[in-house]
This record gives sequence, structure tokens and C-alpha cells, in this order.
Amino acid sequence: MNAIMRRALTGAMALSLAAPLAACGQDHQDAGAGKDSIGLLLPENKADRYEKFDRRIITSRVASLCLECKVDYHNAEQQVGTQKQQFDALVKKGVKVIILDPVDSQAAKSWVDAAAKKGVKVIAYDRLAEGDVAAYVSYDNEKIGRLQGEGILAALGSQAANSDIVMMNGSPTDPNAPSYKKGAHDVLDGKVHKIVYEKDIPDWSAATAKKKMSDVIKARGPQGFDAVYSANDGMAGGIAEALKSAGLKNIPVGGQDAELPALQRVIAGTQSFTIYKEVRPEAETAAEIAFRLLRGKKISSLTSTTATSSSKAAIPARLFKAQLVDRKNLKDTVVRDGLVRVDLLCADDVASACKSLGLE
Repeated sequence: MNAIMRRALTGAMALSLAAPLAACGQDHQDAGAGKDSIGLLLPENKADRYEKFDRRIITSRVASLCLECKVDYHNAEQQVGTQKQQFDALVKKGVKVIILDPVDSQAAKSWVDAAAKKGVKVIAYDRLAEGDVAAYVSYDNEKIGRLQGEGILAALGSQAANSDIVMMNGSPTDPNAPSYKKGAHDVLDGKVHKIVYEKDIPDWSAATAKKKMSDVIKARGPQGFDAVYSANDGMAGGIAEALKSAGLKNIPVGGQDAELPALQRVIAGTQSFTIYKEVRPEAETAAEIAFRLLRGKKISSLTSTTATSSSKAAIPARLFKAQLVDRKNLKDTVVRDGLVRVDLLCADDVASACKSLGLE
């Protein structure tokens, strides 16, 4: 065989080998959408936690469990229609497991049910979506509401029985909001004088909470209430602004989520407490459940309880505990756990207050 013939044969063999390799690569890429992809749909980016913590932790945990896996992430920016488009696009791609934190749990029912019929496993994350979900990972939300109610009572102290309370509840489209409200009422009802104003705030809007708080101050006067229950920290920020604008001080305000501005308000004394929910165990558990479902493995060791929605009972679930954080235990909770850096927490106006708390 001469050199020309050898080169021709070698080239032909290379082409014959390259064709199936290229085909295999293409097959892997096409199959990857279903076989090796996990959808992650988060509801909004106003709250700090979703982009800074949930997304990063879930993505990192999936990567540690499965080198070839990919997280296909999208944020709905509080728009139901946008989230539906994102969900439908994942199903169309062939993604077989979706972690869904719904903007509107009721609206998600038809998408979830349709996807389940196609073999798609949906994990309801943080908020319990309606429909045929495969698992649910969140917190004991009624317990969080009770913690918030207990925080209000503690802040009022011996004056609680004579105190009038304003309640700014969460968004009516968030399935967790009624649980927070119920838990808070379970504690406050009969322990305070009266709930003088109560409102569900659409989209957890801080601006709306601020306006409603300003309206209450105008309608009832500065002596017309003694404390404000806020279902989350974002709204508590708006409420605190309204109180400050009216020149009101020493009004207990509660919140939830342990966001940096809220923690600074706790240090400054303009917010009495927040609720600390450790995102890492929730996010990592959701990631591991998603991986197991992707590979057809059992999840019973990760789901220690069950949950019930209005459309499905006995949903395998994992519900984590939360903790009230105030000035007394802030150092031994959110700072100790590394949720926030002390140099960021104690910047500017709260620097001197931090020193008095031993935060330096």
C-alpha cells in the first residue's frame, strides 16, 4: 500500500468514526434537556433571597450531585403569565423535573396537571402549588405566623392586653400568606385588645404597605394603634418609612425573611424582629429531591412528612423550622451562621448601635 492510499484510507476511517461520535454528541445534547436538566422557576427578584441564595445554592447542590446535570433557571419577576411561558417552555424542551416556586399557586394548577400527564415531576418549592405536584419543600408556615405573633406580644410586654394592632398580611396569591395570617391570629386573638385594621397586600408590595400604613395613621391618628404586624421584611420597610414620616417612634413592627435592611432596622430599633429561615437546608433538599426524581430514585428519606393542598392530599413534604431574630440573639443566629457579613450589617448609621450589641 503506497502513501497516497494509506492517507486516503486513514481519512475515510476518521470520517467514519467522526460521524457516530458527532451523532452521539448531538443525541446527548438533545436528550440532555430531559435526562440531565432540572428546571428552576422562581417567582420574583424583589426579595434578596431568591437571586442571592436560593438560585445559587440549588445550582451548586445539583452540580455536586451530578456533574453532567444542568439547572435551567428562570425568574418570573412576579408575572403569572411570564411564569406560565417559562414553565411551558421547559416542558416543551423535554425537561422532566421542575422546581417551581409559583407566583400564583392556583393559576399553576392547570400547568402542573398537564405536565404531570406527560411524566413531568414538579416540586413545589417554598410555596405549595396546586395540582399534581410530586413533592413539597418549605417551612412550617403556620408556625412562622405564630412566631410573628409571639414577637409582637413580646415587644408589647405588659401592655399587650390593652394594645390595638394593625395587620399587613401577605399577597392573596401566595399560598403561604394565609398560613402566616392564621398562625399570627392564633397567638394574637384574645391576647391583644383589638385588631383595628387588617389588609392583604397584593404582590407583597412595600409601596402599597407604606401607603396603607399612612392611611391608617391619618384615619386613626398617631395614638390609634400600638403595634404593626407585617408579614415580611419588604413591607415592614415601607411601614417603617410611613411611621418615620409621621414622626412616630417606638411602635413595634415585625417582619420575616431576615433581609439586610430589616436586620439593620432591628439593630436601630425601628423594627422589633424578623424571622430567620435558613435557606440552605431548604434549597439543598429541593435540589436533592429533584436529582433523585430525575434518576427515578426514591425520595422518602428526604420527605419526613406530608402536605395537603386543595387539589391533592398526602404530598411527600419536608418542612423546616424557622427562628425569631431580635436584637438579643441576632449575633448568635444570622451573624453566626454567615447569613450576613458584619462589615455590611454594621455600616453607616447603625455602626454605633452595633458596638453596643458586641457586633464589631
